[in-house]
Amino acid sequence: MSRRSVKSVGSGIDLSGLLYSYSELPFPFDVVQLFGRAAPVELEIGSGKGLFLRRVSDEFIDRDFIGVEVSLKYARFAASRLIKNSSGNVKIVCCDAAKLLSEWAPDNFFSAVHVYFPDPWWKRSHRKRRILREEVVKLIERRLAPDGILYFRTDVEEYFNSTLELIANCAKLLKVFDVEVSSELPENDVDYNTHFERRTILNGDKVFRAKFKKEVK
Repeated sequence: MSRRSVKSVGSGIDLSGLLYSYSELPFPFDVVQLFGRAAPVELEIGSGKGLFLRRVSDEFIDRDFIGVEVSLKYARFAASRLIKNSSGNVKIVCCDAAKLLSEWAPDNFFSAVHVYFPDPWWKRSHRKRRILREEVVKLIERRLAPDGILYFRTDVEEYFNSTLELIANCAKLLKVFDVEVSSELPENDVDYNTHFERRTILNGDKVFRAKFKKEVK
């Protein structure tokens, strides 16, 4: 199932303080400069329309959230939906997630990384473009704090199974502890993490979910 297009956000809408390009991030890394405080930070890779970030930033005001979205149109749309966020605990960064993980984020930092319904790059020759490829999985492993959690969801069974195998083979510290396959409708909409997940389940398709913990001896 492909992503649906979103409406363009007018240039007159002020997204300052919410939307950043990679070059606008504080260098060297400084979370206090970005959020105005030091708190646990969670990263979402591929924020789409921003539903997940809107939900969790309102629910968990003691945490900070960074959403990375490579599409400027989607990044602007997600940021526009966060204007009413009064706690200031969420930022959208328009850039490649691999670049942010490799060049900006420090080791042992994120309390959680969320990857929901990434592009499966269906053609075998294109699978090297998947966000959950070996070098990025290793970066996520490095950047997660001890006991930090990687959350992964997809509607593509092959992507799910190959990712489980990939993480088992290349990430020594990421241990799977929860796997679920479901096409059941939840009791209410807050049980959906993204618009894509909601549409997938309503379409009668399965959602494959897994959680991994960074276990440091």
